[in-house]
Amino acid sequence: MAGMEASRGVPEVGSFVALGDSFTEGLNDFRPGGGGFLGWADRFAELLADVRPDLRYANLAVRGKVLREVVEEQVPRAVAMRADLVSVAAGGNDLLRPRADPDALARTFDDIVTRLRQAGCQVLVFAGFDPGTFPVIRLIRGKAAAYNMHLRVIAASQGCYLVDLWAMGVLRDAREWSPDRLHLTSDGHRRVALRACEVMGVPVHADWRAPLPAIGVPRTRLGRHAGWLTARRVDARWAKDYAVPWVSRRLRGISSGDGAASKRPELQPLSKAAS
Repeated sequence: MAGMEASRGVPEVGSFVALGDSFTEGLNDFRPGGGGFLGWADRFAELLADVRPDLRYANLAVRGKVLREVVEEQVPRAVAMRADLVSVAAGGNDLLRPRADPDALARTFDDIVTRLRQAGCQVLVFAGFDPGTFPVIRLIRGKAAAYNMHLRVIAASQGCYLVDLWAMGVLRDAREWSPDRLHLTSDGHRRVALRACEVMGVPVHADWRAPLPAIGVPRTRLGRHAGWLTARRVDARWAKDYAVPWVSRRLRGISSGDGAASKRPELQPLSKAAS
């Protein structure tokens, strides 16, 4: 089986474990009525459970984790669970570091997949987003592209399912991103879950490709100049509210995930509340 971007029929999946960082934890996809975050993985598990009612699900992802921490803290637990399906979306936090080496990160990722496949798990690999939507963050675009090429090769060579987020053009719309420019909105997570379902052959009743509503461009006397000024104000506010605190944490050796626990640490039926 080659790296599969689309599946024929729903595979036999009775248990699903999600590994990674804030993307898989589901940051900024607030659960209705409170109670933490949903995220693409929770949404995907719920859709999968519609066709696999006995599905057990664990989410070991924790915000701020780099690839090394996923290897040390999450992979051994997933291997011990021997889940039918394990998703791996990791490396994005590493790429934000100035000295990140996409080739070295890919070797580590390949080791993760090898361990999971040797344990008998099917693996759902995520190739990352195109970071070109926003200023500053687009500076890592070259490294992200190189890393993603490695991940596509790994998925193909190891017989994994592949969700290629870079190919999801709808996610280049800024409205699919939270104000921090690093985490998806609820609709973004919903679309990723639908794409994962498409790859895994899970039937759904919505299309992740559905276009967002058109945006009307207000007319002003200043025209494009006014739009440029507004965008720069937004950039400045983003830098103050998000970029500066992030750099400060890096300088102090602090991660947003320090002391945080995974929200669903054990394989349980979806009817069980997250821990």
